[in-house]
Order: sequence, then structure tokens, then C-alpha cells
Amino acid sequence: MDKKIAEKYLPPDGKSDGNSGYTPQYTKRGAKYSPKKAIRSFRDLDVYTQTLDCSVLVTKFILPVLEEQKYPAYEEITKCTISIPLRIAEAHSMRFDNFDKAVATLELAMGGCNKMIVFLEHSAGLYGPDVDTVLIEDISKRYITVRGKILRLEKAWKKFQSTPKV
Repeated sequence: MDKKIAEKYLPPDGKSDGNSGYTPQYTKRGAKYSPKKAIRSFRDLDVYTQTLDCSVLVTKFILPVLEEQKYPAYEEITKCTISIPLRIAEAHSMRFDNFDKAVATLELAMGGCNKMIVFLEHSAGLYGPDVDTVLIEDISKRYITVRGKILRLEKAWKKFQSTPKV
């Protein structure tokens, strides 16, 4: 793997940092509370940036090997990897107009995370020596983590939806 690409897409702690903007001074001293950045668009959502990072990693490093090996589910994995961030963006834009459909779209994104884990583990099982199994394991862990975050985002939206308007 190219070292510059690995440094950019594979942080040393294995977690995506999303947007690395301004960090308040008090958070550098180990404070337990840090105010979250305001969400102005879907691009500010951590779940979007993390799934997009995973999609880039899969497309750049795993799909070329799978195409070369003539992986039977190549088309499905290609569509699935990009559909997750697309669904998150779509759900974010429709949450005020059609809340139930937005929640259903988030649930489809969670299902997409599960599908990607299955595809990745299946490809590692079939082509273990040819594909980077360490990278596949890292991406699978990221999808597991982001799936939980999507669930918490859905719960937060539901909580916000159920609060009475003044």
C-alpha cells in the first residue's frame, strides 16, 4: 500500500477523525466534555464522513483485486459501498419533510453496513492471500462502529421529533 495513501486514509488509531478543524484548547488537556460542531449539512455528519472514507478505501484498494479475481458479487459490493453515504445524505435532507421515510432510509444505510461486512468477509475468505485482510478487518470494524452511530443518530432524530413545539 502506498505510504502517503495509507497515512491519509488509515489513521494510526484506526478511527476516522472526520473534519479536523479547530480544536478548543481545553480539549487538548483531556477535558471530558467538548461541544459538538454544528450540523449545517449532511457533510457535517460523522456517519457520512466515516462511510465515505470506507467507500473510498474499498473502491481504491479492494475492488481492483476483486475485479482481477472475477469476484461473483463485484457489482453488488460496488453499489453497496457507495449507497451507504448516499442514503445518509438522502435521509438528512428528507427528515423534515417525510420523517418516517428518512428513518427508513437510515435503517437501509444500517443494513448496507451489515451487507458490506458480509461482502468483505466473504471476499477475504475466498481470496485471502490476494486481498489485504488487515485492511478488510479494519474497514469491517469501521462499518460496525458507524452502524451503531447511525442507530444513535436515528434515536436522536426521533427524540427531536417527539419534543413538543413551543
